[in-house]
Amino acid sequence: MSINQLVFETIKIDSSFHNSNLPTLVLPINSIEWQDCIHEIRQLVDQQLHCTGGLLFRGFSVNGVEDFNEFARSFDLELLNYNYASTPRTEVTNGVYTSSEYPAHQVIPLHNEQAYTLNWPLKIWFHCVTASEQGGETPIADSRKVYQKISPVVRERFKQHGLLYVRNYGNGLDLPWQKAFGTDDKAQVEKFCHKNQIQFIWKDDGELQTKQICQAVAVHPKTNETIWFNQAHLFHVSNLDENIRETLISIVGIDNLPRNVYYGDGSPIENEALDHVREVLDECRVSFPWQQGDIMMLDNMLTAHGRCSFSGDRKVIVAMAEPHS
Repeated sequence: MSINQLVFETIKIDSSFHNSNLPTLVLPINSIEWQDCIHEIRQLVDQQLHCTGGLLFRGFSVNGVEDFNEFARSFDLELLNYNYASTPRTEVTNGVYTSSEYPAHQVIPLHNEQAYTLNWPLKIWFHCVTASEQGGETPIADSRKVYQKISPVVRERFKQHGLLYVRNYGNGLDLPWQKAFGTDDKAQVEKFCHKNQIQFIWKDDGELQTKQICQAVAVHPKTNETIWFNQAHLFHVSNLDENIRETLISIVGIDNLPRNVYYGDGSPIENEALDHVREVLDECRVSFPWQQGDIMMLDNMLTAHGRCSFSGDRKVIVAMAEPHS
């Protein structure tokens, strides 16, 4: 059944929000209390999240961080910790985090959460506590369309080789390993690395380097659709501003950059291939302004997300659930 044919008593679908139905806008009919609508919200999520890839709940009353936490937990899923982090975040309550704490002027490109690992959440929620005065959108894109639009030559090259992510932590250039792994205990870091097929070395200065071979594409466990699922365009050195890139390489060398990515066999990824990937992501990008109180729920494999630059106060918090390997 088409999502536009679904009929509920407590919620309604606004099919005019975006012609792709990504995200699908969900509004309350009578009561604005999400608790009064949760039975039908859960029905909608079960039936449609894996089809549309994203739902935007607007006009519901969400009373603070704990209420958002309760909403996310109402789907009978345990919220996940942000382990093996790649961006700075702060836990605001159990299982709920700030979105990436990059400076307001920086853009965070589209990506699927933790696609640089072998384990990732299937579901992710974003809640707008405070909408910025200007900008600050969380753009999204259908990862199925991204896969389909990428040149078959580039696609096959990525699929065949996989991706080797190389990370050098700390030294004021990237997250300290203590933050990335959520522990000060080197033995715990090593245990995590062994469990997750991550190669590691402790360097002479006490800092950590990790290497991990991961997927470039993935198959959705429910729909069996093939999707573009990696963060090569974020991790690759070409993502840095040219002046910053040249300065960093001259100081630390190519092997000690905070992060970089290669084909799985260790060979370099062509800049032209990554430029093409970025162009496709831009083509598939859907963006809308946040409204205070909004909750967006995404299938993390089917839908990528990012962040636009902004001015003024902005607070968007995040929760994740349903781990998948």
